[in-house]
Amino acid sequence: MASPAVASRARRLSDIFSSTTPRAQPPKPKPAPAPALAPKVAAAASRALRLSDIFSSNTRRAQPPAPAPAPAPNVAAGEAEAKPNAGRSHAMPIGRIVKAIFQERDPDKLVSKFIAASAASQRFREKHRVYEVAVSRLKSFGRCDAITAILDSQKPFLEASGEDFARLLVRLYGLASLPSHAAATFHDLPQKHKSVMTFNAVLAAYLKARDFDALATAFQQIPASHPTIVPSVYSYNILISALCQKPDLSAALDVIPLMEKCGLTPNEVSFGILLNGFYRNGRFDDAEKVREMMERNVKPNVKCYNAKLRDLVAQGRIQDAVAVIEAMQKDGPKPDSVSYNELIRGYCKEGKLEEAKKVYDDLVKNECAPNRGTFHTLVSHFLEAGELDLALNCYHEIFSWKCRVKCSLLQGVVTALVAASRVEEATSIVKLGWKNNYSPMDLNLPALIEKDKVVEAEMDCHNSVPNDGGERVGA
Repeated sequence: MASPAVASRARRLSDIFSSTTPRAQPPKPKPAPAPALAPKVAAAASRALRLSDIFSSNTRRAQPPAPAPAPAPNVAAGEAEAKPNAGRSHAMPIGRIVKAIFQERDPDKLVSKFIAASAASQRFREKHRVYEVAVSRLKSFGRCDAITAILDSQKPFLEASGEDFARLLVRLYGLASLPSHAAATFHDLPQKHKSVMTFNAVLAAYLKARDFDALATAFQQIPASHPTIVPSVYSYNILISALCQKPDLSAALDVIPLMEKCGLTPNEVSFGILLNGFYRNGRFDDAEKVREMMERNVKPNVKCYNAKLRDLVAQGRIQDAVAVIEAMQKDGPKPDSVSYNELIRGYCKEGKLEEAKKVYDDLVKNECAPNRGTFHTLVSHFLEAGELDLALNCYHEIFSWKCRVKCSLLQGVVTALVAASRVEEATSIVKLGWKNNYSPMDLNLPALIEKDKVVEAEMDCHNSVPNDGGERVGA
C-alpha cells in the first residue's frame, strides 16, 4: 500500500493536470522545502495522467483542494509508473485501451492512441501482439509513415527494456517491408541488445523484402563488426532460404559445408529448405543428392517428406507418392495435412476426383485437419467437372471445420447451383455464409433477370440478412 506521502504527491499532480481553468486559492503558509521529485518520476506521472485524460471521461468533476504535502523522500521511477493514477479514479484499464486501439479504423487516431498508451505504461509495451496488429493494420492502409511514427516513438524505451522488445522493433520493420529501417534500428540499439537474436531479425526483414543481396552483405558485415554476434543455425537457414529464392542453388548448397566448418550441424530445416529449392526449380536429380546428404546427417521430418511428395506429384508419379504416404504411415513421420493435400492435388490434376475424395476421407480419419488448401483444390476441381453435389458437400465441410477460405470459392458454388436451377439450395448456403461472417457484398445470389424465381429468391435472401451488429468479414 502506498504511503500517505506518495498518495499526497499523486493528488497534487492530479490537480495540476486535470483542471484546465486556474482556480483562485487562499494564501498558504510557505511550506518547508521538500526534496524535488526525480525527473523520471515527474515525467512518468505526467505522461500517465495525460493518457488518463485521453481515455477517461470527457466530463471533469470538481476536486477539493489538496492539503499541502509533508516533505517526503523521492520514490523510484518504477513505483511511479506502477501506480501512475493513484490520485485519479477514472483511468481506463489497460484492457479497454487495447480494445480501443484494435477497434480504431482511423489510421491517424490509431497512431495517437498507440503512442500515448505505450508512453504511459510498461504493461502496454509488454503486449507485443498489440504492436503486431497495429503494424499490420497500418500496412493494409498503405501508411508506412504511420508505422515509422509508432516504431520510432518506442526507441526511447530500449535502454530500459529487455532484448525481446529490441527484437520486436526490428522484426516489425521487417513485417512492414522496411528492411533499411530494421537495419538502422539494429545499428542504433544499445550494445547490450546487439545479439544474434536481433541480428536474425535484420536478416528476416531483408528476406521478407526479397532483398537478397543486402541480406548476404549484412550476413558478412554485421558479425565482422560485432565480434560477440556469432551466426546460429537459424541465421544460416535464413541465408539458405534467400539463396534458394534468388535462385542461386549452388551457393545455397555451399552453405552446408560452411556451417560444418563453423562448428554448426545443419538441421532438418536446413535440408528441407534446400529440397524445396531444388524441387521448385526442377532440379530433381540434385534434390535426390541433397536427400542422401540429409539422411547421413539428420532424420528427415514431415516437411522433408512433403517436399518429396511435391516433387513426385509434379512429375505425375502419383503411385510413387502413394507409396511414400504408406511408408510414412507405417514408419513415420506421420503424414500431415500438407502430405494429403499433395496427393489430393495429384489426383485432381489427373481428373481422378473419386480418388481425391478418398484421400480427403483418409485425411480426416487419420486425425488431420483439412485446411484452406484442401478445400480450394477440391471445390475448384469439383466445380470444373460439374460435380455439384461433391462441391456442395465441401461447402458444408468448410463451415464444419471452421476453415476460412476465399469468398470467391464459396460464390463459385452458389453461382453453379443457381445456373443449375437449384435456387433454394443456393439461397440456403448464402445465408449459411452470412451467418459465418462472410459479407453479403461478396457472397450473394447472382441477379439473373431472365429467371424470375432467382430474382425473388435473391430479394428474399437479402431481406433476411441477420442484423446482429456483428462485423462481417469478406475475403
